Amino acid sequence: MALSPLNQRRWRNFRRNSRAFWSLIIFSVLFGLSLLADFLANDKPILVSYRGDLFTPVFNFYPETTFGGDFQTEAIYRDPEVQCLIASGGIEDCFDDPEGIIEDIDAGTFQADDFVKGWAIWPLIPYSFNTTVDRPGAAPLPPNGQNWLGTDDTKRDVLARVIHGFRLSILFTLMVTAAASIVGVIAGAVQGYFGGWLDLVFQRIIEIWSATPSLYVIIIMFAILGRSFWLLVILMVLFSWTALVGVVRAEFLRARNLEYVRAAKALGVGNVTIMFRHMLPNAMVATLTMLPFIVTGTISALASLDFLGFGLPASAPSLGELTLQAKQNLQAPWLAFTAFFTFAIMLSLLVFIFEGIRDAFDPRKTFS
Repeated sequence: MALSPLNQRRWRNFRRNSRAFWSLIIFSVLFGLSLLADFLANDKPILVSYRGDLFTPVFNFYPETTFGGDFQTEAIYRDPEVQCLIASGGIEDCFDDPEGIIEDIDAGTFQADDFVKGWAIWPLIPYSFNTTVDRPGAAPLPPNGQNWLGTDDTKRDVLARVIHGFRLSILFTLMVTAAASIVGVIAGAVQGYFGGWLDLVFQRIIEIWSATPSLYVIIIMFAILGRSFWLLVILMVLFSWTALVGVVRAEFLRARNLEYVRAAKALGVGNVTIMFRHMLPNAMVATLTMLPFIVTGTISALASLDFLGFGLPASAPSLGELTLQAKQNLQAPWLAFTAFFTFAIMLSLLVFIFEGIRDAFDPRKTFS
């Protein structure tokens, strides 16, 4: 679908803002890779060939008996016995000397009746965010060829946790920002357009609600209902939507007496159409000005809650929890450097992108 002339001009302005445009490209690549986190960092193979059949452990549950084992529980694919069963086609001798049989298979000297050699395609990082690394030494372990960013204090791979945590943080932020922006824009538009007693009552409610200590409410709700991703999203939206009300309200109060609004009313155009088709586009610059603050504030709030132990469930990959580990393990500087650069890069790219979007919507700004 072709863009309108106005949107084409906005896109050209965004393209000419080199910092915002390249930030968008870099962030898109990083976010796209994080969406494929299960294929980049996982303790399950992407694809397994066993006795001529193909299996996808990343998507499906397969018990160990599927590959000739004895247990009905999910196969532990990093276990040498399971790897031997897959490679040898389910030969029972795997339980005696799995590593030796795998070496014989690789060398081509393994002999067995009905032997069908299998294989597995593993992710680039063979650890998930909650996988315990089998490495000697006291945790946290420094970076090496096995763990590129080292391990945390429970021997979990830091790079795998960063990839999964980056995806979780961005998805959480996008959901909270989108929902809070919709609620805030509607509330501000209604207040500014109608004014009067409606505006007065709404303003008092917002003042009371903004004074509510959000951190205490979140802690209390988690104590009652338990820590949950979706509960945290709902609570963050409830305390984030007021950030946009003030600027949207001010723009609608200014614009409601302009000539084009009076003309639309005289022609019988409905209030909803006037508000969101004619007035809202003129208020977008002020609205977009606040979005970088909402985005960075949401990411910071999530990291702060995780740092304090009141954020996402303990089993979730958390960048805030990584920051806490860096504080508690000063002898492991790779944790601090990883947390710092992850947050610095993520927040900088998002701020640059939203600044470019804001300037692209501003008719007074052009870029050479």
